[in-house]
Amino acid sequence: MSPTLPVPPRRAVALLLMVVAPVLWSTAGVMTRHVEGASGFEMVFWRSLFAGLFVAATLILWRGAGALRAVYATGWPGLASGALWAVMFTCFMLALTLTSTARTLVTMSVSPLFTALAALWFLREPISRATWIAVVVALFGMLVMFQQGLNESGALAGTLVALCVPLASAFNVVILRRARVDLIPAVMLGAVISVLVCLPLSLPFAGSARDVAILAGLGLFQLGFPCVLYVIASRVLLAPELALLALIEVVLGPVWAWWGAGEAPGGGTLLGGALVLAALAGNQVAAYGQSRSRSAADAGG
Repeated sequence: MSPTLPVPPRRAVALLLMVVAPVLWSTAGVMTRHVEGASGFEMVFWRSLFAGLFVAATLILWRGAGALRAVYATGWPGLASGALWAVMFTCFMLALTLTSTARTLVTMSVSPLFTALAALWFLREPISRATWIAVVVALFGMLVMFQQGLNESGALAGTLVALCVPLASAFNVVILRRARVDLIPAVMLGAVISVLVCLPLSLPFAGSARDVAILAGLGLFQLGFPCVLYVIASRVLLAPELALLALIEVVLGPVWAWWGAGEAPGGGTLLGGALVLAALAGNQVAAYGQSRSRSAADAGG
């Protein structure tokens, strides 16, 4: 008999896991800045390869002989979700090679707002007034960063590439909500697709052994491991809580890059980023309050 998934953790443990995950995610920028010879696609290849190996090992640990069946069971929705994970894995690393860590992370942080819009269009889920206000404020913040990008080499291109990450994430959520695909096999499939696509674009390899070691560490501890933690925490925490705690990555990522690689964010990025983060935090706090109110009303009824 195949081992079952772990019992959902207590709320306090889930909160701890959801703090650890974005802290680990936030190390990508500073670690990438220490890669010397590997190209952008080669960085994607090695990071995705080791992330896929980690998630595959996790599946085998949890599912045993049923791990392969769990992958097959995802079907076409799982493959579509995996393709979107591959877009996220690839565009994130490429964006880091084109523009600053701060700009990349702030651009990616609009994912909850894109998800809300996708849910409205495809799942007919209503959007609250607080979310509409957050969308407007966040878009204004993005325009501030885009304006600065017109005068910075590679910044505009990097921002556009980074924008593919929240777009793919939003459509991924729609697929997962409709098909209820197990997230862990989809993450592994995303890593496999990313590896296959980026391999021919990576040859000939130019990265040193040190580069491969850094990228392996990113694949294992910055991508694979925190994604597993996220899956576990998502079984307990509310969606607004997950989104709000995920903002830790956006806050810490530029700090690590500043301290560890001397990458100081520009004024436009700081101003636009502050507007985006304020919009996201306000929206998630409002959504969390509404969820708690509904829960209390249901309990009282």
